[in-house]
Amino acid sequence: MNNISSKYLAICPLDGRYSEIGEALAPYFSEYALVKNRVWVEVNWLVFLLENLKESEILNKFPKKRLTEILDISESFSEKDFMRVKEIEKVTNHDVKAVEIFVGEKLKEKEMGELVSYVHIGCTSEDINNTAYANMIKNGLAKVWIPEANNLINILTDFAKKFAGIPMLAHTHGQPATPTTVGKEFKIYVHRLKNSLNDVIEIKETAKFNGATGNYSAISVAFPNENWEELSKKFIEEKLQLTFNPLTTQIEGHDNMCHIFDGIRHFNNVMLDLVRDMWLYISKNYFKQIVIKNEVGSSTMPHKVNPIKFENSEANIDISNNILVGLSNKLPVSRMQRDLSDSSSQRNIGMGIGYSLQAIKQAISGLKRVEVNEEEISKALESNWEVLAEPIQTVLRKYGIPDAYDRLKELTRGKRISKEDIKDFINSLDVITNEDKENLLKLTPENYIGYAEKLAKK
Repeated sequence: MNNISSKYLAICPLDGRYSEIGEALAPYFSEYALVKNRVWVEVNWLVFLLENLKESEILNKFPKKRLTEILDISESFSEKDFMRVKEIEKVTNHDVKAVEIFVGEKLKEKEMGELVSYVHIGCTSEDINNTAYANMIKNGLAKVWIPEANNLINILTDFAKKFAGIPMLAHTHGQPATPTTVGKEFKIYVHRLKNSLNDVIEIKETAKFNGATGNYSAISVAFPNENWEELSKKFIEEKLQLTFNPLTTQIEGHDNMCHIFDGIRHFNNVMLDLVRDMWLYISKNYFKQIVIKNEVGSSTMPHKVNPIKFENSEANIDISNNILVGLSNKLPVSRMQRDLSDSSSQRNIGMGIGYSLQAIKQAISGLKRVEVNEEEISKALESNWEVLAEPIQTVLRKYGIPDAYDRLKELTRGKRISKEDIKDFINSLDVITNEDKENLLKLTPENYIGYAEKLAKK
């Protein structure tokens, strides 16, 4: 199999069939990204101490003009550097310690050996990990997932405006119901997805930097005259641009991380409602799928044009949700002050987000391949005059007719009613004004849409 591309040998579809997704998220959620972010934290912690720690003679003597050289260890991090970290890890059998040693080597190369003992000082490995993961999630969402979620919302917004005035028979419980417009139904999803996306955006990535059991114990013994809680908060919020968590065990509690995952899962579920509705509308021929030349819909039925983009989206939503639920259930739970079970779990964060990203892209692709079938929609409306039973009985209620509902029920329930049947019934009403009678006679399934068009354009 040496001649087969590596993506075709991948076990995970995000690295194989959906490699476009894997490639988009690799800079944020891969093993390489994790190591790079750990180096970023270690380097920034050292620079922060050089800028803020007053008690250290060693740090006070170091020329501040060389800080950019230290930062360059992180900024110029390369594949070669990554492989060096992995080589060290083979010896240490500890991934964060390997990063610490690597940063020390880089400092020695720059003739800054006096700083090596300050790399990772006062830290536990989880100080490095939780800040690294928080930064990975922050950037991965901001630069990849959120823009694609916005793309979906923008397409639906365009559909809502474009189709605002096209009437469509609604279906509640799968049965013909009060008409709506195509655009208004899309606008509902715009509203829901926007709210869901905003919930994700507003959740802050929290982090801690407080030592082995969250009490600043070792660093406060070494430098007792510093306020380490204030320094930790300053480091996290000003240097790393994350949100400070003041109370933790050895690990950051992952609560906000789980809120983010739950937010993505809710966005997924709203999207699931959308793609299933599109599947149903296509099955009713309310939407036609654009035929792509040379594509095949079935291996045996030449006529088929299947809604596979929406089906693919549905499948990937299910996988994403299961991973995100698993993470949300696992990550807040850690025995006493720390166990390692969160470490393996967090390595799957990119998977949960990746399958959601694939679902979004497939939903977008499906939407770009459909067009409204106004002829079929119009036929459905014309075949269901019984939906006008609702406004007629409502007008009769206005006049205090107590059995208004029952009279329309007897006329229409479980039956197909013609235009003439409706008109005859309206003309037989002698208890309403001529003005109300005229208004009812003007009603058709196509124009009985209430505020739907206005809501779609709102």
